[in-house]
Amino acid sequence: VQLQASGGGLVQPGGSLRLSCLYSGNIFAIDAMGWYRQVPGKQRELVASVTNSGRTTYADSMKGRFTISRDNAKNTVYLQMNSLKPEDTAVYYCNLVVVRNWDHETDDYWGQGTQVTVSS
Repeated sequence: VQLQASGGGLVQPGGSLRLSCLYSGNIFAIDAMGWYRQVPGKQRELVASVTNSGRTTYADSMKGRFTISRDNAKNTVYLQMNSLKPEDTAVYYCNLVVVRNWDHETDDYWGQGTQVTVSS
């Protein structure tokens, strides 16, 4: 399973970016998809996730500003980020929780990360 994240870049405060994560490979089923972010010296933190049933979860600081969505036909998960703040600056990683068998055992896969910088 491979994940390819894209869409990061430099944006001014208050601006918007949309991240994309294209996944491919031999996938039995998907349990959940998500976006995480990490800044140097800190742990990776959840930004948003969506389960296979469509239930979404957002970190408190992202609620109302970020939206996670997926396009199953395109094997892509998106993160629309609006009203960006300097503190949103981080490397953003996409995550896929893949179900590997009928016993619902799962594996985690990560994309390579895409840099988001919010600065004037």
